[in-house]
Amino acid sequence: MAFWKPGTGRPGASSLGGAENGQEDGDDGSLFIFPSSRFGSGGGLQKQRQQLPVFKHRKALLYLAENHGTTIVLGETGSGKSTQIPQYFAEAGWAEGGRMIACTQPRRIAAQTVAARVAEEMGVPVGAEVGYCIRFEEVTTPGVTRIKYLTDGVLLREMMADPLLSCYSVIMVDEAHERSIATDMLLGLLKKIQRRRPELRLIIASATLDAESFFNFFDSSTEKQQKMLDQKESMPSPKPAILSVEGRAHSVLVHYAEEPVQDYLRAAVSTTLSIHKTEGPGDVLVFLTGQDDVDAAVQLINEEAETLPRNTAGLLVLPLYAGLPHSDQELVLGPTPRGKRKVIVATNIAETSVTLEGIVYVVDSGFSKQRFYNPMTDVEALVVAPVSQASAKQRAGRAGRVRPGKCFRLYTEEAFLNEMRTEGVPEMQRSNLVSAVLQLKALGIDNIMRFHWLAPPPAETMVRALEILYSLGVLDAAAKLTSPLGFQIAELPLEPMTAKMLLSADREGCSQEALTIAATLSVQSIWVSSRGMQKELDEAREHFAVAEGDHVTFLNVYEGFRHASNPSQWCYKNCVNYQAMRKVMVVREQLSKLLQRLGVHLQSCGSDTEAIRKAVTAGFFSHAAKLEAVGDHNSYRSIRGNQELYIHPSSVLFRATPKWVVFHSVFFTERYYMREVTAIDPAWLVELAPHFFQHQKSFSRS
Repeated sequence: MAFWKPGTGRPGASSLGGAENGQEDGDDGSLFIFPSSRFGSGGGLQKQRQQLPVFKHRKALLYLAENHGTTIVLGETGSGKSTQIPQYFAEAGWAEGGRMIACTQPRRIAAQTVAARVAEEMGVPVGAEVGYCIRFEEVTTPGVTRIKYLTDGVLLREMMADPLLSCYSVIMVDEAHERSIATDMLLGLLKKIQRRRPELRLIIASATLDAESFFNFFDSSTEKQQKMLDQKESMPSPKPAILSVEGRAHSVLVHYAEEPVQDYLRAAVSTTLSIHKTEGPGDVLVFLTGQDDVDAAVQLINEEAETLPRNTAGLLVLPLYAGLPHSDQELVLGPTPRGKRKVIVATNIAETSVTLEGIVYVVDSGFSKQRFYNPMTDVEALVVAPVSQASAKQRAGRAGRVRPGKCFRLYTEEAFLNEMRTEGVPEMQRSNLVSAVLQLKALGIDNIMRFHWLAPPPAETMVRALEILYSLGVLDAAAKLTSPLGFQIAELPLEPMTAKMLLSADREGCSQEALTIAATLSVQSIWVSSRGMQKELDEAREHFAVAEGDHVTFLNVYEGFRHASNPSQWCYKNCVNYQAMRKVMVVREQLSKLLQRLGVHLQSCGSDTEAIRKAVTAGFFSHAAKLEAVGDHNSYRSIRGNQELYIHPSSVLFRATPKWVVFHSVFFTERYYMREVTAIDPAWLVELAPHFFQHQKSFSRS
């Protein structure tokens, strides 16, 4: 591909250029250092800590936190915010007396990797003084852990048991600019908690310069509050403080595509290989949209690298996406082997959540997968959409961490300037809010329409969420949680529809089977990537497939995996993702314990697939669709919303024509595709969801 930068020569004519920045001066104050015996190789890590940009702001940060309830910290990824700030508070005594310092992350992989790094710096094992907690996995020690990394969603769930989060003295919300649903909910709830606990310190860390919105949101310095605080000199100021941490980013030369790219995946692969053949030393970071694209690109680069001359060989191609196994994470985050060039193919997780050392070149496809919800049709779809200008700048910045770098954008400069939004749309304003509304109700927030949001969601979306929860039996006519069903569903760490399926299975006598299905739905896919092996994958699916659909097929895969003498070899033979199946086993075990605690009797229905499908229907009745036209691609029409839908090619029902189906989710490419589809009897809809279908007189089975 050809790239150019206005005002410069054609690609290859310009060098990296730009002088390297000098080292930042350290803080002239004293730094508490843990005893050297707690660091395996002496003070090397401590020198690295002192070289981070955030180090010279240590005293200022602690001073601001001492005097202000909320401190907003601005600094790019790599400045040391995530790893150092919690340590500074621990060193200053904020974790004494059994209290903890929490640092939230928007993604699980970030919580795990940052905790591992901080534990290494402190010379302790992960799970001791430093631990992490993500959905279905907690690595902490009660009474010992002082610094705890956790996802936003996990901290929200902790509020159900401890509404004031009384075990924490400092809570740091990291990567707040990503504006996930969980982050926005957390910010609103922390603001409420701070009114009851003015001694709680909040640190809001962001990589963007949009500090004004955070400042205005947390500024509660009304006259009445100020008078009360004047009488209590020990209380911090309710007016937030802002601290800017300058990064050490080097210059990044940006190249644009001369013409629009038709296939960004192929373009990313060819650009990566061109960099390897023509550019100097340095690792490459490639941004793609999702796990399927990442796996496909890794395979293509490896295949084409085999044809390169021996003197240009030496590529180490690694994937990076949410849910990546620990062993693979270590390869990605570890040092590049001598004589190799590392190529990391990642989703947008690499924009801000993790710091990747050694990256000199970035290839930006310009796209990411984003959720978009239409409350009128009640369809939420994962859509491959252009990133914002802010995200594009974040991606380019990854190339300038260690020395001057280059960013190759697979789109034109005109598209960047005229077609990309300046900032991304907060997830709260473009997503289905059923789970969010349920969590707020479970936390005692009854008037959700007046909840203080950083970016208020559309009223239509909130109303639709209330309707769905009412139809599931989670809320009563007064919009209160029902007992016991509503409280039980709120306690399960699952989507409300999946939780309703799981609890309904008790009545149908198939809770063991529903456990397996719920655990399988919690991972992205149990199948390996289909790129280059579609025929083998189709044959493997056919081996497990049943006419009832994907949910029952999951049971066959699980049983095969569970009884395999060599699970790893069995997965390879059957095109099943081994790591995903291991995760299914872990999640299933934890859900099993939760159900037993809720008083659910675990039982199996054996070969009674009708009971299983009725349980699935009881949870996903609002995702029902009827066959509309038979042809090369069978067309369906959703019952609620009247949306035209198609069965996704990955479904075992892709070539079948069941008259009625329910589905788990929708994915949009050129069409709206249903994923995880099960054939049903339409009479079950009226039987299991009379409120939802109360205006429907009858359903035809023909």
